[in-house]
Amino acid sequence: MLTIKCAGCKSKLWKYEKLGRGEVLRCYKKRIQKIYGMNVSGDKIVCKCGNVIGIDKGGHIKMIGRAFTYSGTKQNK
Repeated sequence: MLTIKCAGCKSKLWKYEKLGRGEVLRCYKKRIQKIYGMNVSGDKIVCKCGNVIGIDKGGHIKMIGRAFTYSGTKQNK
């Protein structure tokens, strides 16, 4: 389980169940377990500090690489 955090203000955004190895390029909405703090502005996912974290693409969120950090462990398939 990963905890996705804003790179700007370090606040928690959501808990995400990451399957497999590799980078966090997309966050599938059905795997988001708990939402702490994020805002939706049109199709953009924005932190409370105003940092754009990703773009809503329907079933998933396309993540912006330098806008977030994460901690936790990934589950191997």
